[in-house]
Amino acid sequence: MDTKTACAPADCVPPKGRKLAPALSKAEGADLAAMLKALGHPARLALVKHLADHGTCFFGDLSEILPLAPSTISQHVTILKDAGLIEGSADARRVCYCVKTGRLELLKRLLGRL
Repeated sequence: MDTKTACAPADCVPPKGRKLAPALSKAEGADLAAMLKALGHPARLALVKHLADHGTCFFGDLSEILPLAPSTISQHVTILKDAGLIEGSADARRVCYCVKTGRLELLKRLLGRL
């Protein structure tokens, strides 16, 4: 693999007329990094995608989505919850999981400012 790449100065300059997005604050940068870290595993991406596609609370067994041990899925769910990307609530017989759509929208907005 060739490690040398040609970079022309025009490649490094934003197109004319394009407004630069405001810089991320330190808190926004930390929040974005936490969300990206939480999404940095294929299993967690699959969980978020499935829950987002479901649209409302998912009452099923998450092991139906991923071929992983329940304890492994639980660890992934905890990471996603800690990043604020999903939430879960339990009643006497089952747990409801859903995506926090506001957090996904924030993620999109912050990514758009890079």
